[in-house]
Amino acid sequence: MGRVLLAWCWALCCWGCVAPKGPQAEGHPFVRSPGNITGARGLMGALRCELQVQGEPPEVTWLRDGQVLELADSTQTQVPLGEDGQDDWKVVSQLRISSLQLSDAGWYQCAVVLGRKTFVSQPGYVGLEGLPYFLEEPEDRTVAANTPFNLSCRAQGPPEPVDLLWLQDAVSLAATVDHSAQHTLRVPGLNKTASFSCEAHNTKGVTTSRTATITVLPQRPRDLHLISSQPTELEVAWTPGLSGIYPLTHCTLQAVLSDDGVGTWLGEPDPPEEPLTLQASVPPHQLRLGDLHPHTPYHIRVACVSSQGPSPWTHWLPVETPEGVPLGPPENVSAMRNGSQALVHWQEPRAPLQGTLLGYRLAYRGQDTPEVLMDVGLRREVTLELRGDRSVPNLTVCVAAYTAAGDGPWSLPVPLVLWRPGQGQPIHQLVSEPPAPAFSWPWWYVLLGAVVAAACVLILALFLVHRRKKETRYGEVFEPTMERGELVVRYRVRKSYSRRTTEATLNSLGISEELKEKLRDVMVDRHKVALGKTLGEGEFGAVMEGQLNQDDSILKVAVKTMKIAICTRSELEDFLSEAVCMKEFDHPNVMRLIGVCFQGSEREGFPAPVVILPFMKHGDLHSFLLYSRLGDQPVFLPTQMLVKFMADIASGMEYLSTKRFIHRDLAARNCMLNENMSVCVADFGLSKKIYNGDYYRQGRIAKMPVKWIAIESLADRVYTSKSDVWSFGVTMWEIATRGQTPYPGVENSEIYDYLRQGNRLKQPVDCLDGLYALMSRCWELNPRDRPSFAELREDLENTLKALPPAQEPDEILYVNMDEGGGHPEPLGAAGGAEPPTQPDPKDSCSCLTAAEVHPAGRYVLCPSTAPGPALPADRSSPAPPGQEDGA
Repeated sequence: MGRVLLAWCWALCCWGCVAPKGPQAEGHPFVRSPGNITGARGLMGALRCELQVQGEPPEVTWLRDGQVLELADSTQTQVPLGEDGQDDWKVVSQLRISSLQLSDAGWYQCAVVLGRKTFVSQPGYVGLEGLPYFLEEPEDRTVAANTPFNLSCRAQGPPEPVDLLWLQDAVSLAATVDHSAQHTLRVPGLNKTASFSCEAHNTKGVTTSRTATITVLPQRPRDLHLISSQPTELEVAWTPGLSGIYPLTHCTLQAVLSDDGVGTWLGEPDPPEEPLTLQASVPPHQLRLGDLHPHTPYHIRVACVSSQGPSPWTHWLPVETPEGVPLGPPENVSAMRNGSQALVHWQEPRAPLQGTLLGYRLAYRGQDTPEVLMDVGLRREVTLELRGDRSVPNLTVCVAAYTAAGDGPWSLPVPLVLWRPGQGQPIHQLVSEPPAPAFSWPWWYVLLGAVVAAACVLILALFLVHRRKKETRYGEVFEPTMERGELVVRYRVRKSYSRRTTEATLNSLGISEELKEKLRDVMVDRHKVALGKTLGEGEFGAVMEGQLNQDDSILKVAVKTMKIAICTRSELEDFLSEAVCMKEFDHPNVMRLIGVCFQGSEREGFPAPVVILPFMKHGDLHSFLLYSRLGDQPVFLPTQMLVKFMADIASGMEYLSTKRFIHRDLAARNCMLNENMSVCVADFGLSKKIYNGDYYRQGRIAKMPVKWIAIESLADRVYTSKSDVWSFGVTMWEIATRGQTPYPGVENSEIYDYLRQGNRLKQPVDCLDGLYALMSRCWELNPRDRPSFAELREDLENTLKALPPAQEPDEILYVNMDEGGGHPEPLGAAGGAEPPTQPDPKDSCSCLTAAEVHPAGRYVLCPSTAPGPALPADRSSPAPPGQEDGA
């Protein structure tokens, strides 16, 4: 190979001085040279050259501008011309240009090497010339009324120059724009919704861009301020912004409680917790907020709405409700006389304090004596000294609580009661407990009891630590295996379980009562789950093998842990709500949820959720397909098995769609294979349930698998069941290609433009025409034209019935590889291959040794000994696997 390259380099460097200058030169082999092609972008054409030689036909090489075309799409035909023993050959070489682009323009020639000479044909020119081609077109957007904005539009030839003309509502704005800034249109502002487009002109004609709709929304309201405040009410006002020709219909005000973490979310478009939302009719542009907490800080903002949509929110305004007086008097007031003293006792008011309690005021008076008022602070027990006044038997006492806003209501007057030893409490006494005696235990009794309790706790802690160290040291946790001498972990599962533990955890999280009631059958005690080896680990989480201790048995499960912490109560409730939805799934082709538990301490924030899923013996479908094609010993998967996989997925998605559930991440990597080789749809990390309507709009931009997403979802971030149908078509293509990456050679950033130009995935090799037609229906531009999952399942089942029965192969052995060599992200990977058992000498895969395990993957497939269909020729030397595509 090296000698051939050196010969070509030498030949190309000096072909001008060696080769004849034209086909008429003596001994020149070319009888036909490439012609000229000039056309528009996307043109399909071909260049052809012919030559006649004696002896062995040479290999024809194509040149463009004197450089060898390494990846030329050329074909060569050799026709024998010799008669009566003459060895003459006619060689025809054809270069095919499938879609003419600017990079294809240039001079094309054919070159051959005969002996030590290089012969080159006459050149033919390929040129690009046609209507302008848009590089950038105006995009839809929303703008505030009477606010300046810019639009962009770029186009190119050839031929050049290309001039742009802007149109507003199909009317030309001005003459052709100057070349220096023709791609940018500066609009000073609009007062109504309008459409914009641009025309590109050159000598070949005119091309019109897409029409962009510019929606005019109201301006952001101004001067949001507080008018008046009460302990439970706030009245605010604002000045509306301009809204163009569209009058405002109403304004929306949001209020959220301020907390210690308010600074972390004020810059975000949405608060972390569900805000209090109220609508105000306009005018007037003011609103009264009621049912607020007294002496509490809030943050409020406002937005106004017209027929075109809502305005931007104002910035958050901090406000605070003032303190109020207590709404009720102190409870259970009692007054008892003991000799020359009167002991007055009461309890804190049950009614809201509406502020910070500063203390209590006590008032007492006799029948013929003036009232005495005392401020006793925060004490709830006061001893009064009596001086033998004649009015003492008729003494009455009342108490009131007060805040910074003033005194609350006074309690009813309570008469003084004479206390006698051995007598019960008076009938009118309201206290539920007897008042504290005048004399109490000495202080050192209390101190001694505290010291004894602390000593007991310390002794118990030391005993537990010592026992744990002893178990670890002497093999209670680790023990060597009998075969290889390695240390493994023995499962130790708690056998006791109390529902009170789960309820206490849910209560401490502060979630709603309705959600807690739904979680009764979902939550699992963390101590009932024992973790084993890691099956896969990625950036956002890991999947581990585990055991779940049930009432009378131990179930093998897959445990999915999350590395990303849940920071807010809203995120936690969203996660638990989706877990409740998954718990309701009951279909053989949908991954079911066994339960959810928590790990971590609530003191450090919200605990990390742990998802418990069924253990899937054969792992994810993508890995299975990939290693059937790229393993050390490739295994041919019959068409019947591939169509069965597709029908299983369609059946599972049909069930989810009837539950009004959108998956949003359907792909082969998120489908699992159980022990019966049935496919289960899994990984609902991006799924959403549709409660109203038939679509879900993604609120913010997130990482998404763009090569599987429907074109309307890429454009508008709107997801429906029909966008899942698009993803199912891509998944069918993955299965038909045995795990290839969709759109090979197309970058993620180019996918939207690639699809918008009408391009779709090509028909895979050996794929049935009916299957590809079904895939193509899933990729219709209009979602309404795509089939439903019920239609897809029925068509696939009919296709499977029409196929001849496949020969039953022997069992395929799956070997679990190193944990680090798995899928880069265990998206719903609820299992993997089971550990290999001792090989059977009769097994066809017993020859597999550790040295034969493929180091690049998780599974190695051993083919069965039963005769089966042979591998196609194009699968004999597999290409390296493609990388999984993300957003």
